[in-house]
Amino acid sequence: MILHADVTGAGPPVSLLHGLFGRARNLAFIARGLAGKHRVLALDLRNHGDSPHAPGMAYADLAADVLETLAALDALPCGLLGHSMGGKTAMACALLAPQSVQRLLVADIAPVTYLHHNRAVAAAMQAVPLHPGLTRAQAASCLADAVPDAAVRSFLLQNLNPGEAPTWRIGLAEIADGMADIEGWPDALANAIFTGPTLFINGSRSDYVTASHRDEARRYFPTSRFMTLKDAGHWLHADQPSVFLNATQVFFSDNPA
Repeated sequence: MILHADVTGAGPPVSLLHGLFGRARNLAFIARGLAGKHRVLALDLRNHGDSPHAPGMAYADLAADVLETLAALDALPCGLLGHSMGGKTAMACALLAPQSVQRLLVADIAPVTYLHHNRAVAAAMQAVPLHPGLTRAQAASCLADAVPDAAVRSFLLQNLNPGEAPTWRIGLAEIADGMADIEGWPDALANAIFTGPTLFINGSRSDYVTASHRDEARRYFPTSRFMTLKDAGHWLHADQPSVFLNATQVFFSDNPA
């Protein structure tokens, strides 16, 4: 599958992969910050943003989409940066095609299975009545019980086309059906290793990357380094954008031309 890509800048290629229910433009600040020295390719993963919809959210499939798209754009080998689901996708790319990945930055996720509330969130989104004239405020009210955080509701509702014929922009049914794969980690990668430069950045207020998760990350990525951003949660690039961008610029500055 060829994914939608926002491409900017010139130089060694770096691809940005967003998280669940997100899209490429969520990482626009990072893209702008890297574009002075890199060709930056921010992708909408399948069933997200402006990319095609299709069944299957296994990380092998998501990684294959990314690698096929970057190959079509003559952007391999490249650096990869992924947040959350995008981080797992980036890790899968590096493990499945290490020759295609020069450097790997993983934001607030680990190569492990998570059991979060994403299934309930997807179900709540599916339950929003898409009646003619639906407004974002009405949709937000429908999500309030399952998603009490107003900022998270606003993030989710970027995917809604309201109005007289409201629709979800994303492949919501495909995402809901694939939630076990999204929250999981593929057994098929159990013996894979990526030895290229790898940086894991997590937020100090996030529980997505624990000490045991770091041990698991080192098993797949033996050169891993770890960084924790103060006063940042899971959306660390939004909570501490300048600090996160600086770490990203430093990490990819060693990327060969």
